[in-house]
Amino acid sequence: MKYRSPGQFRKLEDFRARLREIDADLDCDVEVRADGPLARSVALGERTIGNRFAIHPMEGWDGTEDGGGSELTLRRWRRFGNSGAKLIWGGEAFAVRRDGRANPRQLFWNDDTDVRTVLTRLIDEVVAGHRDIGQQRDDLCIGLQLTHSGRFARPEGPPAPRIVYRHPVLDARAGVEDDGAVLSDGELEAIGERFVGLAEHARAVGFDFVDVKCCHGYLLHELLGAKTRPGPYGGSFANRTRFLRNVIAGIRATCPDLEIGVRASMADTVPYAAGDDGVGEPCHEPLSDYGFGVDSEEQLGPFAALLDELGVRLVNVTLGSPYYCPHLQRPAAYPPSDGYQPPRDPLYEVATHIRTTREVKRLLPDAIVVGTGYSYLQEWLPNVAQYEVGNGHVDIVGIGRMVLAYPELPRDVLAGKPLDKKRLCRTLSDCTTAPRNGLVSGCFPLDPHYAELPEAETLACIKKQRRRNG
Repeated sequence: MKYRSPGQFRKLEDFRARLREIDADLDCDVEVRADGPLARSVALGERTIGNRFAIHPMEGWDGTEDGGGSELTLRRWRRFGNSGAKLIWGGEAFAVRRDGRANPRQLFWNDDTDVRTVLTRLIDEVVAGHRDIGQQRDDLCIGLQLTHSGRFARPEGPPAPRIVYRHPVLDARAGVEDDGAVLSDGELEAIGERFVGLAEHARAVGFDFVDVKCCHGYLLHELLGAKTRPGPYGGSFANRTRFLRNVIAGIRATCPDLEIGVRASMADTVPYAAGDDGVGEPCHEPLSDYGFGVDSEEQLGPFAALLDELGVRLVNVTLGSPYYCPHLQRPAAYPPSDGYQPPRDPLYEVATHIRTTREVKRLLPDAIVVGTGYSYLQEWLPNVAQYEVGNGHVDIVGIGRMVLAYPELPRDVLAGKPLDKKRLCRTLSDCTTAPRNGLVSGCFPLDPHYAELPEAETLACIKKQRRRNG
């Protein structure tokens, strides 16, 4: 079933009516002001974040074999700086070790190379991109996202999952065949040491913060739902959060002046898959003992309280996983090649992101809370973003896919310029379909640089074949 996407609403009042139809508490501003809420700075300790736009971390599947950044990687980071956004949230998911990569081209801490040189090149590109547009470093906040892909690790291409508990549905999808894939307590602790070590390297080269990635089905997110795991890292909420607490404590001990952020999937769903009609439908297994926040929102309060207790002042709110509920994690009009048609109007999923972020902000009034799910809003992204920030529902609006197609969007909004509608992300999902098929990720439809790559022709053939297959 096709749904009317935001870009198909020619008048704001029509889009606004649809938004309110979905949730009466949602709204958007009629006029977006260059000097309005999105332009205001926000304090992070002694630092200043110069406006209310953030760039979400995005893997490009384009690193070098030894874990460094390629020319495509560096181009992307420079464009993050060009965007005018003042919070660069991690830029890229950087794996703490080789076996933690989600793909063979993911950036990672390679003991055989000088990781500080790799990190320096990344941060230098952001700063250079910012200076290209006449802006300075003093109110620009740059972070590095630290990750281990856990269940979804594919460091050499084929699935090589490292899990923390057996799952009745996801094991088969991830290629888990036996208990040999389950990480021992000692192996987890060794991975934790790598998180701390990489944070030290990030601090040394000038990153302002690190993000201890806790989302999208990867290792730390899976640990939050390890209800069936025995021992010190499973079962109780205290045990399931032990790894996160230990990593944050380790970073605090070694880098006391480094800010720590957490991007977390605050709620989840049961896994989805395509039904006979190609539309996503939920797994009907009884899964209340598996996952974090699957059967209720009862985890949200305790988890927010934990982040507050740990002194985490940067919280990036996301939901679900691109591997088993992409319609929630990344609302889109068109699914990637391994996805399914949305089970309902994707605006409902955007509304879920907004409502969840509002609740996190209510629970964490002193934290800087970053929201997710805005790219699907297309033309009306600035209107909704300004409303949410202006009403105190969120501190900073995070943008992901939209920046691949149109990196200047934050800068144009803040300059009072009309949006370039020809460059707006229409959520065609090529940036996901490409890496799902082993290609680099980028906006092939709207970025001429990617349209001219050989991979563009390969991607077109993949999509054509998919249409033939129904």
